[in-house]
Amino acid sequence: MSAVIEQTIETYGIENWGAGYFGVNRKGNLIVRAAENDTLSADVKEIIDDLKTRGVNTPVLLRFPQLLAGQIRKLQKSFKNSIKEFDYGGGHMCVYPMKVNQNRAVIEEYLREGRRYNFGLEAGSKAELYAALAMEQSDESLLVLNGFKDREFIRLAFAGAQAGKNVVIVIEKLSELEHTIKIADEMTFENPETKLPMIGVRVKLYSKGSGKWEKSGGEAAKFGLTTTEILEVIRRLNEAGRTEMLKLLHFHIGSQLTDIKRIKSAMREAARTYAKIRQLNIPVDFLDVGGGMAVDYDGSRTSFESSANYNAQEFANDVIYVIKTVCDDEDVPHPTIIQESGRYLSAYHAILVTNIQDEIETVVEDLTPLTITADDPPVVRELHDLRSNITGKNYREYYHDALENREELFTMFNLGLISLEARGKGEVLFWDICERADEFAQQKKYVAEEFNDLRQLLCAKYLANFSVFRSMPDNWALEQLFPIVPIHRLNKKPTEYATLCDITCDSDGIVDKFVDLHDVKPVLELHKLIKDEPYYLAMMLVGAYQ
Repeated sequence: MSAVIEQTIETYGIENWGAGYFGVNRKGNLIVRAAENDTLSADVKEIIDDLKTRGVNTPVLLRFPQLLAGQIRKLQKSFKNSIKEFDYGGGHMCVYPMKVNQNRAVIEEYLREGRRYNFGLEAGSKAELYAALAMEQSDESLLVLNGFKDREFIRLAFAGAQAGKNVVIVIEKLSELEHTIKIADEMTFENPETKLPMIGVRVKLYSKGSGKWEKSGGEAAKFGLTTTEILEVIRRLNEAGRTEMLKLLHFHIGSQLTDIKRIKSAMREAARTYAKIRQLNIPVDFLDVGGGMAVDYDGSRTSFESSANYNAQEFANDVIYVIKTVCDDEDVPHPTIIQESGRYLSAYHAILVTNIQDEIETVVEDLTPLTITADDPPVVRELHDLRSNITGKNYREYYHDALENREELFTMFNLGLISLEARGKGEVLFWDICERADEFAQQKKYVAEEFNDLRQLLCAKYLANFSVFRSMPDNWALEQLFPIVPIHRLNKKPTEYATLCDITCDSDGIVDKFVDLHDVKPVLELHKLIKDEPYYLAMMLVGAYQ
């Protein structure tokens, strides 16, 4: 691998956020590879070129089911290792939250690969439940039902159980329990041997998560039952003679949990709650630890909201160890752990590729050379002198002088004291000074903050052929960061700094925050556009939510 390619990989952080799935080949093209076999790879540029010959143009969403399967195996292997290391008496299963990605091909690939591990599904709406009932799952896998449930929803869940699914109705409101008990009584009255769904309860923990969705947990959370309400559920089930239906305890403290300490705290509280329920002679077998396993979008391995300060193995170790320790302390059986980590499983498998159509320049080049004469206003001549004499020693002072002169230029224009032509000359001179000051500033070991801001101001705007609102809505609505990288020319050093604009007429259709190992970058390093040659960018890790 050439030194330029190595530098490019570092520039875009591919090895930091790529989880081993992405790389660069000798041609300088982005490749996608199977984690278990580096010799198997797909050249993204070749895929786009082939699609183009078939009449399929960018933007295009590429899905790589091998990456989804790879994440499933990686997660299962991590928990298998932890269960063995800590001599854990229970098992581990996943249920995939269909809201994370409702694409049929994604769900089918998840079930195909997860079948050997008895991975199931999670549905949070009637539409998702209808879809889930039509999917083929393994005999031991679960179909967990979360969210608001009316009587019709619950009756559909009973139909799923009668069809052979291992349905779990997670109670989040006491009214849901009443519907469930009544329908169970109706069904067993007609046929005492009928298969009933299991019941779960979602506990509202005191512990909170971390990151953007911290408010999803804690006492003010939207969903879940308090301790008092859980005890009321148990009382009503006892009264109805249905305690054998209560099989699962569930909690969820938010998506994209960035800090492992918060996760351990929640696990400890949930495990203690599980143990106390078991001690009431309630046959709970499953502890559903919810979702939240984070994706390290920026590769920084920190608790920043777009990262995670843990990996899959550390997550598994802490979950298994904490739950085992509490259960041993309370002398109760180790539960089977259920996980709903949809983001972690599916984020990597999808890539959005688009082309750059044009460049919107802040500093317009290739214009007629300026001619400055004694007839020009003093403010214009002063800017001309600053441009002519700026050096690596005085660039900071001259930049500040240029800022003052620009203010004077605009003031005089608004007062009608200078012509439109004079204003135009002054603007060109000002931006030229800024460019030169930026060049000198970036050569220094430490770059002052004002010159980092200047770089953002000077950067080009690359016009990308897509809509932020349609193709990257989480970036616009939630300020979710996604790695962005060219799919070709990676064997050449990027020389331009740019932000991205979409082709909509909405001023919010921009991407001006980019992943970085140490901070959020306001600009992205890109290559200079070549006339009549396409330039493609890939928005990575877009396989979850959106």
